[in-house]
Amino acid sequence: MGKYKTKTKVTPVSVTDFIESVENEARRADAKALVKVFKEVTGWKPRMWGPTIVGFGAYHYTYESGHSGSICAVGFSPRKANLVIYAANFPGVEDLLARLGKHKGGIKQCLYINKLADIQIDVLKELLKKSLVELRKQWPVTES
Repeated sequence: MGKYKTKTKVTPVSVTDFIESVENEARRADAKALVKVFKEVTGWKPRMWGPTIVGFGAYHYTYESGHSGSICAVGFSPRKANLVIYAANFPGVEDLLARLGKHKGGIKQCLYINKLADIQIDVLKELLKKSLVELRKQWPVTES
């Protein structure tokens, strides 16, 4: 095994405190709305992963190289430039992305959204649900 250490880990920081610290009022409101969406889809409580990712659940992986770790199953980050959505790739994701609304990137990298008003929330929910189904096929997924 190499010396690589996972930098993005669960922290004791309060999700509420983190979201309240988001300077942009519209981004802060969207982050609060996303917490509700992710909670509804996953049934899990949010936790901070690293300094800026609001994550839900966790998956535990081990690569062929022997490197192993954990990361949130799905999550988001209210960055200055965009809302960033983290989810697993799955067959047919392109069809959902085509219906999602205005966004950049995709699930293979990160999904970038300027504001929630630009997208279809029901499509985002479907995308998150299918992402979790695919993730469970590959790795053990837990609440945290």
